[in-house]
Amino acid sequence: MTVSYERRDAAAVVTMNRPEYRNAQNSAMTYALDEAFTRAVEDDEVKVIVLAGAGDHFSAGHDIGSPGRDVDVSFERKAVMWWDHVGREGGDLRFAREMEVYLGMCRRWREIPKPTIAMVQGACVAGGLMLAWVCDLIVASEDAFFADPVVRMGIPGVEYFAHPWMLGPRAAKEVLFTGDRFSAQRAYEWGMVSRVVPRSSLESETFQLASRISSMPRFGLALAKKAVNQSEDLMGMRAGMDSVFGLHHFAHAHNAEVSSDALAGMDARSMKKASG
Repeated sequence: MTVSYERRDAAAVVTMNRPEYRNAQNSAMTYALDEAFTRAVEDDEVKVIVLAGAGDHFSAGHDIGSPGRDVDVSFERKAVMWWDHVGREGGDLRFAREMEVYLGMCRRWREIPKPTIAMVQGACVAGGLMLAWVCDLIVASEDAFFADPVVRMGIPGVEYFAHPWMLGPRAAKEVLFTGDRFSAQRAYEWGMVSRVVPRSSLESETFQLASRISSMPRFGLALAKKAVNQSEDLMGMRAGMDSVFGLHHFAHAHNAEVSSDALAGMDARSMKKASG
């Protein structure tokens, strides 16, 4: 089971459950997450959704090398209206898959009409950032660290390109230009993280926050969330993502032109080593 689901009072807890691979996200996990989120939305007793990662790490990002990597498996196409990527070639294959399971799904989850909280410990890297960023609030343990090192692949950031809105333009450039890790405290200073707490109290602090939010009227919470999201989009977030998604795939195409690998020869091991 790649994702588990449970209820704690008025909170639905959605937990990524591939700890042996630091909760790297494959397509199976994408659709399991979507199913769990849908279940929480449709449950009238749920007021808040908490997204967690089992084990020592929240998420090491997209699965680019585990035995469970499933890039050749057909997806359900819930997020965008497009054809299946299986049986396609080149940019047709990659564009279709990444638009659905990465950019499209993250946009879908950002619009969940109930408040969402990411409970982050350990690594939150690349695609892990995307999973945290779609949440409304992020509570991070003091040992959490973050990074988007994909510029090492010659790619200008992960598919859900929220960097300037989550970090601010200068911090976004520093994170992308260096590929370095940044701490939970630094993320808090940049405004990306809501709270930084000791690892030992991460769970209790997160659920105290969830309980506080749960006391508010459900419809009011949904409208407040939509108001902020719409304001972000008026500041160019959605259009910016569309434009950068094109650059992202231009980078893949360039890599494939100059070498035999659209990821510029980087794999999970080399990316982990490069980002410290």
